[in-house]
Amino acid sequence: QLQLVESGGGLVQPGGSLRLACGVSGVTLRYYTIGWFRQAPGKEREGVSCIDGRGVATDYPDSVKGRFTISRDDARNTVYLQMNNLKPEDTAAYFCAVRGGSCVSAAAYYGGWGQGTQVTVSS
Repeated sequence: QLQLVESGGGLVQPGGSLRLACGVSGVTLRYYTIGWFRQAPGKEREGVSCIDGRGVATDYPDSVKGRFTISRDDARNTVYLQMNNLKPEDTAAYFCAVRGGSCVSAAAYYGGWGQGTQVTVSS
């Protein structure tokens, strides 16, 4: 049984940092690709970053490049999203998702999802 559980969200001030974690069970992580997505109220779900089974990472929107870093720890079956210099526009529910192929940015290509963790960036 595949299960993904996100953690690490919370309320932070602009300029602050958070590290999100995606714990994966039911599969061996090293064989799969994990993507991070976010969805703010009234907006479409957006691909943020992705890391494949080889550890090659891809960032998608220009707005997160240089601020967000995805990584994976196969021994812990966990994928992380380090978020630095957070901005109010980063406020969203963040989800991780798994697929068996290479990194893509579209949510429709991912077959398993966690329930999300809320990130709120506000003074």
